[in-house]
Amino acid sequence: QLDNMLQLICHPQTPAITVEAIEVHTERLENGRLWFRYHVEGKLDALELDKPRSPERTDGLWKNTCFEAFLRVSGDTAYLEYNFAPSGRWAAYAFTDYRTDGTDLDMVTAPEILLDASQGHFAVETEITLPLHWQGETIEMNLTAVIEETDGTKSYWALAHPPGKPDFHHRDCFAFKLEAPSAP
Repeated sequence: QLDNMLQLICHPQTPAITVEAIEVHTERLENGRLWFRYHVEGKLDALELDKPRSPERTDGLWKNTCFEAFLRVSGDTAYLEYNFAPSGRWAAYAFTDYRTDGTDLDMVTAPEILLDASQGHFAVETEITLPLHWQGETIEMNLTAVIEETDGTKSYWALAHPPGKPDFHHRDCFAFKLEAPSAP
């Protein structure tokens, strides 16, 4: 599977002040793994980034700068939500339907979150392992970011936005399809 570069769109009700663009590269790797690289163009010193911490499961990451992946098997209503914070903390949840029965997702291995930053950009890179029964399936995705700036401004970025306030869980947001791996 070739690397897919996707542009995130800022929600019109939450304009960013210093972030110019966010793109996400994603790739299906061997052994049921997915790779993500979220790349933010903007002034690094104007962004609220939590200092590095121990890489552990942490709820509420979406309240600050955080990158997310919402995944579902094509056509299904159940989906997974992964959160990756620049601090190295992460979260993973499973839902049976739209915002229904959210539970912690068991992870074979915790995602390792790597940072790359300069004055004009920063990137968060990570890999996850899909649940075994998802690994040969076509996956529909919503890739998202919550960006907090030092003045308190928060912008919400996604592949697509439904009408109304930002809602990353909404069915219309699963706008990218990562085809099932081809048989060997």
